[in-house]
Amino acid sequence: MKRSGSADLPLHGGHVPLWLSERMAKLGLAIVETIAMEFSTSEVISKLANPFWFQSFGAVMGMDWHSSGITTSVLGALKKSVNPHAKELGIYICGGKGKNSTKTPEELIAVGQRTGLNGVELAGLSRLTAKVDNTAIQDGFQLYQHNFIVNAKGEWCVIQQGMNNNTGTARRYHWHSENLQSFVNEPHTFIYGQNQGKILNLTASSAAETRDKSLLIVNEHPDKILKEINHLVMPNHHDVRIKDVNIKRLGAMLWVAHENKPEHFEDLLMLKGMGPRTIQSVALVSEIIYGTPTRFDDPARFSFAHGGKDGHPFPVPIKVFDETINTLQTAIQRAKIGNSDKMDAIRKLSEISRNAEKDFTPNTNFDALIQKERDESYKYGGRTIFGEAKPTKRKGGDSNQLQLF
Repeated sequence: MKRSGSADLPLHGGHVPLWLSERMAKLGLAIVETIAMEFSTSEVISKLANPFWFQSFGAVMGMDWHSSGITTSVLGALKKSVNPHAKELGIYICGGKGKNSTKTPEELIAVGQRTGLNGVELAGLSRLTAKVDNTAIQDGFQLYQHNFIVNAKGEWCVIQQGMNNNTGTARRYHWHSENLQSFVNEPHTFIYGQNQGKILNLTASSAAETRDKSLLIVNEHPDKILKEINHLVMPNHHDVRIKDVNIKRLGAMLWVAHENKPEHFEDLLMLKGMGPRTIQSVALVSEIIYGTPTRFDDPARFSFAHGGKDGHPFPVPIKVFDETINTLQTAIQRAKIGNSDKMDAIRKLSEISRNAEKDFTPNTNFDALIQKERDESYKYGGRTIFGEAKPTKRKGGDSNQLQLF
């Protein structure tokens, strides 16, 4: 059994407003569909199993960049948007928060009935990962969310989250089936009705290997386990600070988006007509899709795509968000009929940003950058849970004259 990583996050209350949750669902589906189309559903599972990528994914979707709410909101949005296309995509999202988490095993069995996967075995693995994180490792976090994501090949990941009321933090646990290829690659036949054959039974002698692997985890001290896996610790402060962001990466991306019009790059002609603010968002979405794991060690950077519902680092630019969704959806539809030029252009954005970093010297006034976004937020339909963004009167001239680089 492989725990692929974990994340410690400050607990946040509140809810996700409908205007954001609907857009999160659309953008989430478009990103998942693009990754599956450009790479594979295995890559979707692998990315979701990475706690750093998952946090970046939530941030690019307009959620609070560091809070525990990302887990519930992102997975809720994905389940709502991906599952109706599960047969076509080959990806199934089970489970959820609270009482919905307890329905995971029966949902997995239903997936097995529809696909031919061994749903009973998957249900057993769901219970085992929950048992390990909730009982076998006593780290003070009580699970309240459990999601099991599986593809048509039987590859899976688990994302579950526990709460520690004493510390005011949540811990998210990620699991990946990568080390369990011998389980998921075996041919299985689901028997309808009353099953008279062999099924997964964690108390049976045939489950000895599974029990042994879980006992290895039980016998390890939690501190040792946490040191050996990807562990993300998010700060308590709500605002985005310069120490939270790789300023060279952010600066290079902003330079590409704002200082060089798309028509200057032959590879980006399919994005001609798109404003620099939307290019900024699409470039960050491009990195979510095509970036390698090392690119996600500063999740806060991805909040510069669509801001945050609480106003940090700036209000969610609704017009830009919708244009990003439309751009990606259009690229997907064109690629499905054999015309991948627009998708190629989106991919090139992240490549150009990465190449720009090599010789890029950041000269960004970080606080002024955020203030500029806030000042101009009303132009893009900026919105937070507190209301719509309004024009601000600032002393000392037009904030549009800010030199970013």
